[in-house]
Amino acid sequence: MHDLKLVREQPALLRDAMRRRQALDALAPQLDRLEALERERRALIQEVEERKAARNAGSQEVARRRKAGESADALIAEGRRLGETIAELDVRRAAVESELDAVLLHLPNVPLPDVPDGGEDDSPIVRAWGTPRDGAELLPHWELGARLALLDLERGVKVSGSGFVVYRGAGARLVRALMNWCLDVHTAEHGYEEVWAPALVTRAAMTGTGQLPKFEDDAYAIAGDDGLFLIPTAEVPVTNLYRDEILDAARLPMALCAYTPCFRREAGSAGKDTRGLQRLHQFDKVELVRYSTPEDSAAQLELLTGHAELLLQRLELPYRVKLLAAGDTGFSSAKTYDLEVWAPGLGRWLEVSSCSVFTDFQARRANIRFRPASGEKPRFVHTLNGSGLAFPRVIAALLEHHQQPDGSVRLPEPLRPYVGVDALGPVAAR
Repeated sequence: MHDLKLVREQPALLRDAMRRRQALDALAPQLDRLEALERERRALIQEVEERKAARNAGSQEVARRRKAGESADALIAEGRRLGETIAELDVRRAAVESELDAVLLHLPNVPLPDVPDGGEDDSPIVRAWGTPRDGAELLPHWELGARLALLDLERGVKVSGSGFVVYRGAGARLVRALMNWCLDVHTAEHGYEEVWAPALVTRAAMTGTGQLPKFEDDAYAIAGDDGLFLIPTAEVPVTNLYRDEILDAARLPMALCAYTPCFRREAGSAGKDTRGLQRLHQFDKVELVRYSTPEDSAAQLELLTGHAELLLQRLELPYRVKLLAAGDTGFSSAKTYDLEVWAPGLGRWLEVSSCSVFTDFQARRANIRFRPASGEKPRFVHTLNGSGLAFPRVIAALLEHHQQPDGSVRLPEPLRPYVGVDALGPVAAR
């Protein structure tokens, strides 16, 4: 959510941000309405203040007249009328502020100045690691996973429909291994506090991180009166842990990580990258969340991104880091790096992590603040998050990149103690 000071004092900056996001034409009516509402809100505040001042002056005059034994009936009646007018203006102001908040909830964040303009094709690769393997003789992961009895795609569809997968045997152990290994690295080496978070959250929590109202069609809402949603990412419960709280500055930066299953309906994506593990409605992920002071958030983004990159290096997966252009940056984000691994059997890059800084956009929605020092006015924190890592596409890349001539899949050394074997080999079909 945006600071009303920005709307009031720098409306051109906000409009330019929407232009950079390639959304100005679509959002221009909302920006017009936003500016009109803010002018009306300020006018109503002034009217109320003027009438309160008049009422206070009248009250003082009533007291003086009574003390002097003079009649004050007319002033008392005028005071009552002023009170009624103030009450009416307060109702109008509340309605204006409610509509203003509703408009603000639909406006995306302002991209940072170093985010390039343009759309998906304008996102530069800022660095790369490893050498992509030639996939001419390699099987795509869904064929190899079925041959090794790691993936049961057909039965996943049977029990839940398209976009769901069943991992079996060593495939199931591989998922569990990734969960434990990612959490162990992030907690032991990078200083994150592990959180085991709920998979169901309230509408307020979804709104706080920006999933609602914009992406309600992509969310899985629970039937009934609870108003709960299955989480699309652990970002939602973990970021909202401190909603409506004021943190001590000494606790910043704060680093939290969590494994959760994630649920995304992804409306409108039918038929796009749906083979195998490329795009699922339920998947597993370890999420990294950081709280920062505004002055430190740029450095925190680089740190968080490096934490996710280290895992890919240890998995020996060639990857590249893409800085998303403004028109391709997510709704709540001010700057995002996408980490993409090379899947040689598919012959394409797969996104396995998005590392983002949200400035104070989420913190304003969720009212998460910190107090710089004792007695000082609270300020909004900056929030950051990134996948460290999302499992399905990592598994797809592992199966394809580490294929061996004998049909097995070599496991990178860090995963071997967690899975219990050095390689994944063929087993009898089930």
